[in-house]
Amino acid sequence: MQGIVTLKNENKVGKIHFFHPKGNSLPSEIIRSIVDCLNQAEKDPDINVIILESGGHSAFCSGASLSELKSINNIETGTAFFMGFAKLLNTIRKMSKFILARVHGKVVGGGVGLVSACDYAFATENASIKLSELSIGLGPYVIEPALTRKIGNTAFTQLSIDSSNWKSANWGIEKGLYAHLSPDIDSMDKALNQKAQLIASYTSEACSQLRKLHWKNTQHWETQLPENAKITAHLALSNYSQNFMKSIK
Repeated sequence: MQGIVTLKNENKVGKIHFFHPKGNSLPSEIIRSIVDCLNQAEKDPDINVIILESGGHSAFCSGASLSELKSINNIETGTAFFMGFAKLLNTIRKMSKFILARVHGKVVGGGVGLVSACDYAFATENASIKLSELSIGLGPYVIEPALTRKIGNTAFTQLSIDSSNWKSANWGIEKGLYAHLSPDIDSMDKALNQKAQLIASYTSEACSQLRKLHWKNTQHWETQLPENAKITAHLALSNYSQNFMKSIK
Protein backbone atom coordinates (compact mmCIF):
# COMPACT_ATOMS: atom_id res chain seq x y z
CA MET A 1 0.00 0.00 0.00
CA GLN A 2 1.25 3.47 -0.85
CA GLY A 3 1.01 5.57 2.26
CA ILE A 4 0.63 4.64 5.91
CA VAL A 5 -1.86 4.72 8.76
CA THR A 6 -0.72 4.34 12.36
CA LEU A 7 -2.25 4.47 15.83
CA LYS A 8 -0.30 5.26 18.98
CA ASN A 9 -1.35 6.06 22.52
CA GLU A 10 0.21 9.13 24.10
CA ASN A 11 -0.98 9.61 27.68
CA LYS A 12 -4.52 8.37 26.99
CA VAL A 13 -4.70 10.26 23.68
CA GLY A 14 -4.95 7.93 20.69
CA LYS A 15 -3.28 9.56 17.68
CA ILE A 16 -4.36 8.20 14.30
CA HIS A 17 -1.89 9.40 11.68
CA PHE A 18 -2.42 8.88 7.96
CA PHE A 19 -0.23 9.78 5.02
CA HIS A 20 -0.38 9.34 1.27
CA PRO A 21 2.14 10.86 -1.14
CA LYS A 22 -0.64 12.23 -3.37
CA GLY A 23 -1.86 15.00 -1.11
CA ASN A 24 -2.93 12.65 1.69
CA SER A 25 -5.67 11.31 -0.57
CA LEU A 26 -7.95 8.50 0.55
CA PRO A 27 -7.64 5.33 -1.54
CA SER A 28 -9.66 2.37 -0.32
CA GLU A 29 -6.78 0.79 1.57
CA ILE A 30 -6.11 3.99 3.51
CA ILE A 31 -9.81 4.30 4.38
CA ARG A 32 -9.93 0.68 5.59
CA SER A 33 -6.84 1.23 7.72
CA ILE A 34 -8.31 4.37 9.31
CA VAL A 35 -11.47 2.39 10.12
CA ASP A 36 -9.35 -0.38 11.66
CA CYS A 37 -7.45 2.14 13.81
CA LEU A 38 -10.69 3.78 14.92
CA ASN A 39 -12.02 0.39 16.00
CA GLN A 40 -8.78 -0.40 17.84
CA ALA A 41 -8.90 2.94 19.65
CA GLU A 42 -12.55 2.42 20.52
CA LYS A 43 -11.76 -0.91 22.18
CA ASP A 44 -8.64 0.28 24.01
CA PRO A 45 -9.55 1.19 27.63
CA ASP A 46 -6.34 3.23 27.91
CA ILE A 47 -7.44 5.64 25.16
CA ASN A 48 -9.92 8.32 26.25
CA VAL A 49 -9.86 10.67 23.25
CA ILE A 50 -8.68 10.44 19.63
CA ILE A 51 -6.75 12.87 17.42
CA LEU A 52 -6.96 12.39 13.65
CA GLU A 53 -3.98 13.89 11.84
CA SER A 54 -2.17 13.58 8.53
CA GLY A 55 1.45 13.86 7.47
CA GLY A 56 3.43 16.41 5.50
CA HIS A 57 3.13 20.17 5.45
CA SER A 58 0.78 20.82 2.53
CA ALA A 59 -2.74 19.37 2.25
CA PHE A 60 -4.50 17.80 5.20
CA CYS A 61 -6.51 15.63 2.79
CA SER A 62 -7.16 15.89 -0.95
CA GLY A 63 -10.16 13.57 -0.82
CA ALA A 64 -10.91 10.52 -2.93
CA SER A 65 -8.11 8.81 -4.83
CA LEU A 66 -8.23 10.03 -8.44
CA SER A 67 -6.44 6.91 -9.65
CA GLU A 68 -9.19 4.75 -8.14
CA LEU A 69 -11.90 7.01 -9.52
CA LYS A 70 -10.36 6.63 -12.98
CA SER A 71 -10.47 2.84 -12.64
CA ILE A 72 -14.22 2.65 -11.95
CA ASN A 73 -15.82 0.91 -14.95
CA ASN A 74 -19.01 -0.65 -13.56
CA ILE A 75 -21.58 -0.03 -10.88
CA GLU A 76 -20.14 -2.73 -8.59
CA THR A 77 -16.63 -1.28 -8.38
CA GLY A 78 -18.02 2.24 -8.10
CA THR A 79 -20.38 1.36 -5.28
CA ALA A 80 -17.64 -0.55 -3.43
CA PHE A 81 -15.32 2.45 -3.64
CA PHE A 82 -17.83 4.99 -2.32
CA MET A 83 -19.00 2.53 0.33
CA GLY A 84 -15.56 2.95 1.87
CA PHE A 85 -16.46 6.54 2.74
CA ALA A 86 -19.89 5.42 3.98
CA LYS A 87 -18.31 2.87 6.32
CA LEU A 88 -15.76 5.41 7.57
CA LEU A 89 -18.44 7.98 8.44
CA ASN A 90 -20.69 5.39 10.06
CA THR A 91 -17.76 4.10 12.12
CA ILE A 92 -17.08 7.61 13.40
CA ARG A 93 -20.79 8.13 14.08
CA LYS A 94 -20.95 5.08 16.35
CA MET A 95 -17.79 5.81 18.36
CA SER A 96 -18.05 6.46 22.09
CA LYS A 97 -14.89 8.61 22.23
CA PHE A 98 -14.48 12.17 21.03
CA ILE A 99 -12.44 12.65 17.86
CA LEU A 100 -10.42 15.83 17.34
CA ALA A 101 -9.21 16.74 13.85
CA ARG A 102 -5.82 18.37 13.26
CA VAL A 103 -6.27 20.22 9.95
CA HIS A 104 -2.88 21.70 9.11
CA GLY A 105 -3.56 22.44 5.43
CA LYS A 106 -6.03 22.42 2.57
CA VAL A 107 -8.91 19.96 2.62
CA VAL A 108 -10.88 18.79 -0.42
CA GLY A 109 -13.93 16.64 -1.17
CA GLY A 110 -14.12 13.53 0.97
CA GLY A 111 -11.55 15.06 3.29
CA VAL A 112 -14.03 17.84 4.10
CA GLY A 113 -16.57 15.15 4.96
CA LEU A 114 -14.03 13.45 7.22
CA VAL A 115 -13.33 16.69 9.09
CA SER A 116 -17.05 17.41 9.46
CA ALA A 117 -17.59 13.99 11.05
CA CYS A 118 -15.00 14.71 13.75
CA ASP A 119 -16.33 16.19 16.96
CA TYR A 120 -13.98 19.17 17.22
CA ALA A 121 -11.62 20.44 14.52
CA PHE A 122 -8.49 22.53 14.98
CA ALA A 123 -7.17 24.27 11.87
CA THR A 124 -4.55 26.72 10.68
CA GLU A 125 -5.17 29.72 8.46
CA ASN A 126 -3.86 27.61 5.54
CA ALA A 127 -6.72 25.11 5.92
CA SER A 128 -8.86 26.32 3.02
CA ILE A 129 -11.79 24.18 1.88
CA LYS A 130 -13.23 22.97 -1.42
CA LEU A 131 -15.89 20.48 -2.51
CA SER A 132 -14.79 19.71 -6.06
CA GLU A 133 -17.24 16.89 -6.82
CA LEU A 134 -19.69 18.82 -9.02
CA SER A 135 -16.86 20.02 -11.27
CA ILE A 136 -15.96 16.41 -12.11
CA GLY A 137 -19.52 15.27 -12.73
CA LEU A 138 -20.18 13.87 -9.28
CA GLY A 139 -21.68 15.22 -6.07
CA PRO A 140 -20.83 15.01 -2.36
CA TYR A 141 -23.69 12.59 -1.69
CA VAL A 142 -22.03 10.25 0.79
CA ILE A 143 -20.55 13.02 2.91
CA GLU A 144 -23.59 15.33 2.69
CA PRO A 145 -25.27 14.15 5.92
CA ALA A 146 -22.07 14.77 7.89
CA LEU A 147 -21.55 18.20 6.35
CA THR A 148 -25.14 19.34 6.70
CA ARG A 149 -25.15 18.20 10.32
CA LYS A 150 -22.04 20.29 11.00
CA ILE A 151 -22.47 23.47 8.92
CA GLY A 152 -26.16 23.50 7.96
CA ASN A 153 -27.90 23.20 4.61
CA THR A 154 -27.29 26.78 3.43
CA ALA A 155 -23.51 26.60 3.89
CA PHE A 156 -23.44 23.11 2.37
CA THR A 157 -25.34 24.40 -0.67
CA GLN A 158 -22.84 27.22 -1.16
CA LEU A 159 -19.86 24.93 -0.73
CA SER A 160 -21.14 22.21 -3.07
CA ILE A 161 -22.11 24.65 -5.86
CA ASP A 162 -18.84 26.61 -5.64
CA SER A 163 -17.02 23.45 -6.66
CA SER A 164 -14.15 25.26 -8.42
CA ASN A 165 -13.53 27.83 -5.71
CA TRP A 166 -11.75 27.68 -2.38
CA LYS A 167 -13.39 28.80 0.85
CA SER A 168 -11.04 30.25 3.44
CA ALA A 169 -10.31 28.78 6.84
CA ASN A 170 -12.12 31.80 8.28
CA TRP A 171 -15.21 30.72 6.33
CA GLY A 172 -14.78 27.28 7.88
CA ILE A 173 -14.79 28.61 11.42
CA GLU A 174 -17.68 31.01 10.71
CA LYS A 175 -19.81 28.11 9.45
CA GLY A 176 -18.82 25.72 12.24
CA LEU A 177 -16.67 23.26 10.29
CA TYR A 178 -13.71 24.30 12.41
CA ALA A 179 -13.94 24.95 16.15
CA HIS A 180 -10.52 26.57 16.63
CA LEU A 181 -8.36 28.55 14.21
CA SER A 182 -4.64 29.26 14.68
CA PRO A 183 -2.18 31.35 12.64
CA ASP A 184 0.35 28.51 12.38
CA ILE A 185 0.91 24.83 13.11
CA ASP A 186 2.80 25.32 16.37
CA SER A 187 0.05 27.35 18.01
CA MET A 188 -2.57 24.95 16.63
CA ASP A 189 -0.77 21.95 18.12
CA LYS A 190 -0.47 23.68 21.49
CA ALA A 191 -4.22 24.37 21.63
CA LEU A 192 -5.06 20.92 20.27
CA ASN A 193 -2.92 19.04 22.77
CA GLN A 194 -4.27 21.08 25.67
CA LYS A 195 -7.85 20.27 24.65
CA ALA A 196 -7.03 16.58 24.12
CA GLN A 197 -5.44 16.26 27.57
CA LEU A 198 -8.39 18.03 29.18
CA ILE A 199 -10.92 15.72 27.52
CA ALA A 200 -8.77 12.69 28.38
CA SER A 201 -9.06 13.65 32.05
CA TYR A 202 -12.87 13.44 31.99
CA THR A 203 -14.74 10.22 32.82
CA SER A 204 -15.27 7.98 29.81
CA GLU A 205 -18.93 7.37 30.70
CA ALA A 206 -19.72 11.10 30.76
CA CYS A 207 -17.98 11.61 27.39
CA SER A 208 -19.75 8.63 25.86
CA GLN A 209 -23.18 9.79 26.96
CA LEU A 210 -22.54 13.35 25.81
CA ARG A 211 -21.38 12.13 22.42
CA LYS A 212 -24.60 10.13 22.04
CA LEU A 213 -26.49 13.37 22.65
CA HIS A 214 -24.44 15.19 20.02
CA TRP A 215 -25.11 12.43 17.48
CA LYS A 216 -28.82 11.95 18.11
CA ASN A 217 -31.11 11.34 15.12
CA THR A 218 -28.34 9.99 12.88
CA GLN A 219 -29.22 6.28 13.02
CA HIS A 220 -30.68 6.49 9.50
CA TRP A 221 -27.14 7.00 8.15
CA GLU A 222 -26.80 3.21 8.29
CA THR A 223 -29.05 2.95 5.22
CA GLN A 224 -28.78 6.46 3.79
CA LEU A 225 -25.03 6.49 3.20
CA PRO A 226 -25.01 3.20 1.22
CA GLU A 227 -27.87 4.54 -0.91
CA ASN A 228 -25.88 7.71 -1.55
CA ALA A 229 -22.83 5.61 -2.45
CA LYS A 230 -24.86 3.97 -5.24
CA ILE A 231 -25.98 7.37 -6.55
CA THR A 232 -22.36 8.53 -6.71
CA ALA A 233 -21.28 5.32 -8.43
CA HIS A 234 -23.86 5.86 -11.18
CA LEU A 235 -22.63 9.42 -11.70
CA ALA A 236 -19.02 8.23 -11.87
CA LEU A 237 -19.99 6.15 -14.92
CA SER A 238 -21.54 9.11 -16.79
CA ASN A 239 -19.90 10.28 -20.01
CA TYR A 240 -19.04 13.63 -18.44
CA SER A 241 -17.29 12.10 -15.46
CA GLN A 242 -15.53 9.42 -17.48
CA ASN A 243 -14.23 11.97 -20.01
CA PHE A 244 -13.06 14.23 -17.21
CA MET A 245 -11.16 11.40 -15.57
CA LYS A 246 -9.50 10.48 -18.85
CA SER A 247 -8.32 14.08 -19.24
CA ILE A 248 -6.41 13.94 -15.96
CA LYS A 249 -2.75 13.09 -16.47
